[in-house]
Amino acid sequence: MKMKFIVQNLGVSIFFKVFLIIAIISQTFGSKTDYYRSNKALFIFGDSFLDAGNNNYINTTTFDQANFLPYGETYFNFPTGRFSDGRLISDFIAEYVNIPLVPPFLQPDNNKYYNGVNFASGGAGALVETFQGSVIPSKTLLSNAVYMFSIGSNDYLSPFLTNSDVLKHYSHTEYVAMVIGNFTSTIKEIHKERG
Repeated sequence: MKMKFIVQNLGVSIFFKVFLIIAIISQTFGSKTDYYRSNKALFIFGDSFLDAGNNNYINTTTFDQANFLPYGETYFNFPTGRFSDGRLISDFIAEYVNIPLVPPFLQPDNNKYYNGVNFASGGAGALVETFQGSVIPSKTLLSNAVYMFSIGSNDYLSPFLTNSDVLKHYSHTEYVAMVIGNFTSTIKEIHKERG
């Protein structure tokens, strides 16, 4: 009886998610407005329902991977890492807004995000309790991490390489202080979060 209840709730949950996604898409992309034509990037977060293959590049169990048949066989004719035998909801949305399929973030040759990027990963959950003991406590991770920054050189080069007039609005001292100030604020924020 308990299993039947769980399966029924899962069905209702999936139906609700699909309905909600369709409703959002209809409102966002329903009419072919200038918004629709000019904003064509999808940034995708989620679990196996939206994973386009990120788990192919993660050292994880086979249970959390979809890089073998029958996955992908009806549309791509080979496994893509999608937990589907064809396309995902996000693939249909990309087609609807007339952009290429959004690649997984971890795909090695994926370095241009003009049409968005897919961060979804099969096995992901919103609750720490979903995989209790498998999640590294973020405070521990952040406090023991090494942070490396290399930023600012483009701020100094850009006014000269792009014929920008930004230096007309600031003295050199003010401009340097602005760059260093923004960088310092970011470092302080990370440090405040125990990083």
